[in-house]
Amino acid sequence: MRLLDTLRDFFQPPRSPQRPAFGMRERCVQCVGPHGLHRMAYVEWGDPDNPRVLVCVHGLTRNGRDFDFLAQALQDDYRVICPDVVGRGRSDWLGVKTDYGFPLYVSDMVTLLARANAKTVHWVGTSMGGIIGMLLAGLPHTPISRLVLNDVGPVITAVSLRRIADYVGRAPKFPSMDEAEAWIRQVSAPFGPLTDEQWRHLTRYSVRPVTGGFSMVYDPGIGDVFRSMPIVADMDMWSAYNAIRCPTLAMRGAESDLLEHATLQRMAETGPRAQIAEIPGVGHAPMFMDDAQVSLVRDYLLSADH
Repeated sequence: MRLLDTLRDFFQPPRSPQRPAFGMRERCVQCVGPHGLHRMAYVEWGDPDNPRVLVCVHGLTRNGRDFDFLAQALQDDYRVICPDVVGRGRSDWLGVKTDYGFPLYVSDMVTLLARANAKTVHWVGTSMGGIIGMLLAGLPHTPISRLVLNDVGPVITAVSLRRIADYVGRAPKFPSMDEAEAWIRQVSAPFGPLTDEQWRHLTRYSVRPVTGGFSMVYDPGIGDVFRSMPIVADMDMWSAYNAIRCPTLAMRGAESDLLEHATLQRMAETGPRAQIAEIPGVGHAPMFMDDAQVSLVRDYLLSADH
């Protein structure tokens, strides 16, 4: 019997080795700001030894778990790093609220990239995360070699800034998760048609339990800073955009009030001359929970490394 087993094993084709299942890891890195140290949390997907690194950075009141679907789709190709920008998600809240701003956000990302220990990275940034990427990609010796700007560009309309100012930092306390989800569905309706499961996913990582219910997982002080200056005109950042030298994809929700169609068209003609795409049925901003959106980003990032 043993001889038969030996012969059977000998003539069977060798089994292919199983690919390790790395999954998601929760980590943090210590950063420094004008008034001391703070901890920035992030999640990491894929092989921790993969030299190909993709950084995904969220919008103003969101967090790194927005990218779970995209990260799972790309974890075989990249080590995917999704930070919670300070004041959001699992990251620390700042004691001095006026420290919230792009100089600190860019500095924190430089610290994160040093932790990643990668010579170059690809970057996907939604809204605020796109502005951080745009500012960083335009610096001399930037590590960003490929950039995706998700529904953000060199002009931020005053209309969208006023809309955001109306709700950021003003979310109520929710007695239940169902009421939290209803509120998130309302203020986030421009995300487009999401499934019930996807709305539940966003809600789960958008709130935290507190006495008497649930509250949002971002510092309300962000809203105070956001509203500290009167919004009288569009925000112009063409100089930052024109400094970008790496290949760039600019995406727009076709119904977005933050990135106008005319701005998107101009982004294809100046600076890095971005490849452009518009997502029908979506406003601000595409959430990469749709297969077509995920495929668009994957195909662009992996099309040709140059």
